Amino acid sequence: MRFDPDHLETLLAITEEGTFEAAARRLHVTPSAVSQRVRALEGAAGRVLVRRTTPVTVTGAGEPLLRLGRQLRLLAAETSAALDGTGTADLPVAVNADSLVSWFRPVLSAVAERGATALRLFVEDQGYSHDLLRRGEVVAAVTDDPRPVQGCVVEPLGSLRYAAAATPALVERHRAGRGVDWSALPMVVFNEKDHLQDDLLAARGASRPPVVHRVPSAADFHEAIRRGLGWGMLLDSQAQPDLAADLAAGLLVRLPGARPVDVPLHWQRWRLDSPVLGLLSDDVRRAATALRRPRPSPAGAGMRSSTS
Repeated sequence: MRFDPDHLETLLAITEEGTFEAAARRLHVTPSAVSQRVRALEGAAGRVLVRRTTPVTVTGAGEPLLRLGRQLRLLAAETSAALDGTGTADLPVAVNADSLVSWFRPVLSAVAERGATALRLFVEDQGYSHDLLRRGEVVAAVTDDPRPVQGCVVEPLGSLRYAAAATPALVERHRAGRGVDWSALPMVVFNEKDHLQDDLLAARGASRPPVVHRVPSAADFHEAIRRGLGWGMLLDSQAQPDLAADLAAGLLVRLPGARPVDVPLHWQRWRLDSPVLGLLSDDVRRAATALRRPRPSPAGAGMRSSTS
């Protein structure tokens, strides 16, 4: 079974732009030509590949072709760069917000030094990052799942450590003996996918308090806790020095009885002989030395996912 590269590129453009009309503008063809290419690709595959929704999405049958199209695009760019230095490699990568604001940042510097590479970051929850890999929308992802997506290879990176923290004043207002009243202590969550706080509450036999604040930005999440809005799980000092500084200054305290939580991280990437993707993986490995710990805690839970 053979597929026209132009038709595969059209499938990519449709999913990236969201509509047939926007894809046509990007490809410098008419919307009718885009429709014809999609129908020809569906004819070759013998399956419906595209849902004509707004935005356009691919079906399960279309996902392998989306991956193939992106692989061809990457390899073509690398070939052009090798021949005449004109190719730009497109590297869409999924990474969670806490990684992006901490240990992952040296990766950005390394990519910037090489040039000829367009890094497109999808800041997404680890469960959704698997979906992005399966659909072929990203070439690699930072995830907490060691099970490889089909067509991918996976390797451990280390772990992010989180600590439950709040302002001293907030803790004192909700004292219960030597500990705190977890069921009354106001809580801050990153978004609806953030279950770090809930997992800690469950381990202590407590339920969510009446007041739960939502702050979907990594920097503002920390600031909200610093200002006494509620307690939350913050990156510990190994990955992010802000917590150590706040603890030393007395702006925050660790919640009594709450042990740190280690979240294991893994790097998943396509099983593709791509020099550019290989260099990116090397960058990630070097940056991940900041995550090395002797042994992850079994209490690990999901990572925070996206920024506002």
